[in-house]
Amino acid sequence: MSGFTAARQKMVDGQVRPSDVTDARILDAMLAVPREAFVPAAKQALAYLDLDLDVAEAGAATRCLIKPAVLAKMLQAAEIKDTDRVLVVGCATGYAAAVVARFAGQVVATESDSALAAKARAVLAELGVQNASVKTAVPADGDAADAPFDVIILDGATEITPAGVYRQLKEGGRLVGVFALAQPPRVNLVTHSHGDFGHRELFDASAPVLPGLERVPAFVF
Repeated sequence: MSGFTAARQKMVDGQVRPSDVTDARILDAMLAVPREAFVPAAKQALAYLDLDLDVAEAGAATRCLIKPAVLAKMLQAAEIKDTDRVLVVGCATGYAAAVVARFAGQVVATESDSALAAKARAVLAELGVQNASVKTAVPADGDAADAPFDVIILDGATEITPAGVYRQLKEGGRLVGVFALAQPPRVNLVTHSHGDFGHRELFDASAPVLPGLERVPAFVF
C-alpha cells in the first residue's frame, strides 16, 4: 500500500467514519479519489489531515479544500441520487466535484479563480472523470445557464443568504453548506418545496468563506 493510499484509508477510518458518515457510496468515493492530486506538490504531505487546506497559488487569495469530514457529512445530508444533477459552488481545485461525480448523475462545478478552475479541469481529465465539468464563475452567481439542479453543494461557508443560488434549485431540490450568518457557524440543509425555501440546521462546522459570500460590514456611527 502506497503512502497516499494508506493516508486515504486513515482519513476515512479516523475522520470520516467517526463523524457518523455511514453512506457507503461516500466512503468508497473518498477512498477512491486521490486528494493529493488536487493539492500543490509542496503541500501534498498535508492532503489527508483534518484541516481546511489552502490550495491557491503563491500570492493568490486563500482558497481551500474544506475538511474531509465536513464535506462527507454535507454530502450525506444532501442525499444525492445517481440520477441527480449537482452543482458544486466554489470548488477550488475540484476535489469535492470529483468525489460527488462518483455517485451522482452529472456534476457542474464553479470556481471564481480562473487558475484554480483550469487546475480542476486538468485534474478531473487526468483522473478520467467524464460526468463533471468546471466553469469560471463567482459563487454568488451559481450557474444559471445549467439550472435547475437537484442538489447544490456550497464548497465553503457563506455569511449571507445566497438567494440567487437558491433559485437554481429544482422543486424538491436540496442545498447544503456552512452558514456563518451567526455564531457558531452551522451546516444548513435548504429545501425547495412549493416555491418556498425551508432551512434546517444540522451540525456545527467551520469552513473558509467563499469569495463574494462575505458579510457586508455594517456602517457604525
